[in-house]
Amino acid sequence: MLDDYNARISEDVVWVIEEASDMAGVIVLLPRPEYLLLDNIAVAPARQGSGLGRRLLAFAEAEAVRRGYREIRLYTHRTMTENQRLYAAIGYEETGRGTQAGYERVFMRKRLAV
Repeated sequence: MLDDYNARISEDVVWVIEEASDMAGVIVLLPRPEYLLLDNIAVAPARQGSGLGRRLLAFAEAEAVRRGYREIRLYTHRTMTENQRLYAAIGYEETGRGTQAGYERVFMRKRLAV
């Protein structure tokens, strides 16, 4: 959340869902040698619960496959149990827990059919 988004945009790693000229959702996907990292995903509070988050997750998986990755990874804060349940329900598995950048994180991955 503390990223320099101007830099991220110039790196071509940010995608946005716009509705009526408003930003409704955003996703940041960072290429890594062995996997695509879903670095950030957010939906505007007024649009939460409308399926945009799932659309962004589906986009991330499709983009990973399009680029030839066999795996997508993400992390979430350990207190975000609802997110962890959602990710598990769509096929992500927990790979570990730990502190990174000062945050208590849960690391997850999903293997993809390429």
